[in-house]
Amino acid sequence: MTVTTIFNLIALLITLSAVFGYVNHRWLRFPHAIGLVVIALTVSFVVLLVDAAFPKSGLEETVRRTLIDIDFADTLMKGFLSFLLFAGALHVDLDALISRRWTISVLATGGILISTITIASLMFYGFSILGFSISFSYCLVFGALISPTDPVAVMGVLKGIKVPDTLKAKIAGESLFNDGVGIVLYTVMVTLATRHANNADIHLPVVAKLLITEAFGGIALGLLAGFLAYRAMKTINEHNLEVLITLSLVMATYTLATGLHLSGPLAVVVAGLFIGNHGKRFAMSLETREHIDKFWSLVDEVLNSLLFLAIGFEVVAITFTGSIISAVVLAIPIVLLARWISVALSITLLGLSREFTKGAIPVLTWGGLRGGISVALALSLPESNAKSIILAVTYGIVIFSIVVQGLTFKKVMQASIH
Repeated sequence: MTVTTIFNLIALLITLSAVFGYVNHRWLRFPHAIGLVVIALTVSFVVLLVDAAFPKSGLEETVRRTLIDIDFADTLMKGFLSFLLFAGALHVDLDALISRRWTISVLATGGILISTITIASLMFYGFSILGFSISFSYCLVFGALISPTDPVAVMGVLKGIKVPDTLKAKIAGESLFNDGVGIVLYTVMVTLATRHANNADIHLPVVAKLLITEAFGGIALGLLAGFLAYRAMKTINEHNLEVLITLSLVMATYTLATGLHLSGPLAVVVAGLFIGNHGKRFAMSLETREHIDKFWSLVDEVLNSLLFLAIGFEVVAITFTGSIISAVVLAIPIVLLARWISVALSITLLGLSREFTKGAIPVLTWGGLRGGISVALALSLPESNAKSIILAVTYGIVIFSIVVQGLTFKKVMQASIH
């Protein structure tokens, strides 16, 4: 794409985000992210209806080409994700996170594995019943990409809801970390599925090494990068320069992690936690803290708007058939069941040594929203017979998660904790 075309696309998306955001704020009054998805979905269906009524208009094809130009997977994974994760981590209380470290770590590791295996097992039979020939290895890939809760979606919903501090720390902390763990697990599962499809040998020590290197390497890189940025900021008192340092920290850390084959999401989350807690306390003046908070809140709001707008429009680029819609209808309760099982098992085991907030299991289950990261991972799958089916089912689950779970989460939480 030329520079002019890129500018035009950005201008269009920003304008639509502002217009849709105004319509939502003025009349619909949904949470901002959910409102954008709902309006964009409505516009997408109107486009499909107009194109069906007037096939020669070419409206659907024009929108589809525009979405292809945007390249959702590449834009999110290489563009938005690092900034959104850093912005989310920057405002998380590390003390609250550490005090619930066992809960968060179990949910973000064991919980993801339990959910992945449960979804893969049930969907393998479900796909077979519906007539889809999808191998168990690709069902594991689907389980890995749909199991992590999306921190962008989760944090967006939590903004407008009063959640008990104990639950909020668990939900926010889990969503930040299981996103990074989920992407690492997805990478491993794709490697296994690809090698299985090519009849290549699978060496478990190599797979284990990949998993450990990506995860722990990403965490170590995040700590190192965060510490270097912290030391630099501690020696100066210039808020504009310190904002620039945080911006470079995100971009450099994610780029370096990608180049070293480490987990970029885990690296920027750890760096964000370091700067948002230790950095704010010991390296920033009050003025600098205010500027950094305002800058990253603005970045978070703008990128969130663009992301959820794109999610709403993606329906135009995905092909749905009767059998695929049946697969979506089947997958939604399976994913929710897997989430409930993973949360219930984790909390039951941890509950032997500590107490949990009343209603933690249903709140954590229903509050485990899926979002753009799952769609991006599905889009980035290598070409295969399973890709189009997995993408469509993933998209259906994400839309249900954001719209239905997002709009009803407050009621579920109130009913569960009272």
